[in-house]
Amino acid sequence: MSEFLNNAIVKVQNAKYAFCRFITANDVGKNGSHQAGFYIPKCAAALLFDTPGVKGENKDKMVKVKWQDDFTTDSRFIYYGQGTRNEYRITRFGKGFPFFEEDNVGDLLIIAQQSEDYYYGFVLQTDQDIDDFFAYFNLSPEKTNQLIDITQASTPEKQLEIGIQELVALYDDFPETRQMAQFARDIYNKAHHITDIHICKSPDEQLLKWIDTEYSLFRSFEEKVYAPIYNVPFSSCQELVKFSNIILNRRKSRAGKSLEHHLATIFTAAQLEYEEQVVTEDNKKPDFLFPNGEAYHDILFPANKLVFLGAKTTCKDRWRQILNEADRIETKYLFTLQQGISKNQLREMKHEHLKLVVPAPYRTSFDKEFQPEIETLASFIEMVKLKQSSAPIYSV
Repeated sequence: MSEFLNNAIVKVQNAKYAFCRFITANDVGKNGSHQAGFYIPKCAAALLFDTPGVKGENKDKMVKVKWQDDFTTDSRFIYYGQGTRNEYRITRFGKGFPFFEEDNVGDLLIIAQQSEDYYYGFVLQTDQDIDDFFAYFNLSPEKTNQLIDITQASTPEKQLEIGIQELVALYDDFPETRQMAQFARDIYNKAHHITDIHICKSPDEQLLKWIDTEYSLFRSFEEKVYAPIYNVPFSSCQELVKFSNIILNRRKSRAGKSLEHHLATIFTAAQLEYEEQVVTEDNKKPDFLFPNGEAYHDILFPANKLVFLGAKTTCKDRWRQILNEADRIETKYLFTLQQGISKNQLREMKHEHLKLVVPAPYRTSFDKEFQPEIETLASFIEMVKLKQSSAPIYSV
């Protein structure tokens, strides 16, 4: 979803009243009447006036309309009730108003009321923007030319919930871990219109959103798969314990692997060169090597251009496991979702040349003395980009 369309949707959502209709040939002056402005049907009169017009009388009011979040017109809302007329219009757009052209026929006009005398106006000109706007507010073309019922908005939260329900309905068992992570990203990205641009702009935020979505997805699968089992009495306490361990082990296994899958997606979006599970000394397999295993095993490749990253959901007791996974690289990086570690452990990590990488909101959970030395995902990516911009290129 474009930023422009998103702005239009937000203005409609927050409006007291909002209205949309397609611009017609009459509007743009094919019959010479475009000076009368945009026609507003009686069913949308509340958009213009607090009370309906009275037949036999004219009434009007002056308002400001900000168009396309760009320029403002001093416009006039008028009800024509005298003589044979009985209609509402928006007039006075000033010279050079850009939406009374032949090419504007078929565009979608949107008017949203912010206050009594201040409005927003948008003209959607592409099929994609119009389709996305209709989809968001659950509209169809025949439901235009009337006030928009914003209660029908398909909010990202609703789309997320529906997406999870629809996916779970397709399966009788848990998807493979990589699939589960992919499904969570796809569902969240679709609901919130996330692109690689958004991922690169705020990798820390996107990662946490994906993890949260996957947790909700996984819980829904648990309810579907396990409900038939736990709804029947267990034959013994041992059977109950066995069943509980199955649940817990699956949760722990999924969480660790999913974190790696999500990080890989972000690194790919950021166009970093990396390789997963490269075999190093003593058959060790680091989670991520930048740029790749070929560079690592080439003694002529500068060691200071190599980057190691481990990934562990928690690391309080397990951070030492990665220290000997890549002997050529002195400083190791470890991404974790851990929120806070003791000062003693942080000092020990520093002594062992290990640097933590955590989601940006988590950095404040660590002692202030060490916060400057802790990388966010965004700053880690920028560091790798800087190294790779001046390093020999290795393709895998």
